[in-house]
Amino acid sequence: MITRRPARERGHTNLGWLDSWHTFSFGHYHDSRFVGFRVLRVINEDRVEPAAGFGTHPHSDMEILSYVLDGALEHKDSMGDGSVIRPGDVQRMTAGTGVRHSERNPSRTERAHFLQIWILPQQRGLTPAYEQRTFGAAQKRGVLLPVATADGRANSVRVQQDVSVFASLLGSDVEVVCELAPGRFAWLQAVSGPVALNGERLEPGDGAAVEAEARLRLRGLGEPGAESEVLIFDLP
Repeated sequence: MITRRPARERGHTNLGWLDSWHTFSFGHYHDSRFVGFRVLRVINEDRVEPAAGFGTHPHSDMEILSYVLDGALEHKDSMGDGSVIRPGDVQRMTAGTGVRHSERNPSRTERAHFLQIWILPQQRGLTPAYEQRTFGAAQKRGVLLPVATADGRANSVRVQQDVSVFASLLGSDVEVVCELAPGRFAWLQAVSGPVALNGERLEPGDGAAVEAEARLRLRGLGEPGAESEVLIFDLP
């Protein structure tokens, strides 16, 4: 069974410096149908204006992924980590027993566009940790590339949960297949460009919950020469 989550039905927050679309309930936005899916709790599509950002704030007991689409995001945290993440970068922060961090757009001219993703960890009270990897477009083209996994395979960032996150760039009519083991679930997030999921069209920003399906067929539906980007979450 595939349950589509249309982009236009997501929650929306606009603070002037931040334009954010919430796939799941977040902050003041609540939708009893979409409070998360399995251990996946947050997918926010954020656009941050130049020279603006999130001031220092706390997190705990959450696996937090940042996936930059355009522009750049400057990160600083109480563990002493500091970096600028750009398109192709995946950042993982284990909040664990508690961490404080800030995120800002270091550019004075370009907006930052990224996905903020929260996943419940396997246990509470983990030691806070930080990790970052870069995945080029060529690595994601026409394949399912693991970018975040429980075992860190294929140089992916390591999340403290039985989850695998795959990224893929699909040209027009290019197809990839994702096999799900019995008892597993999936969430697909259309990042850019239209895609077909088992024949159902998804537009950018759309999501889809997958239950009781053994095989997912993903096909790019963009114009010739264009590519569609998707993320797939293989979930317990």
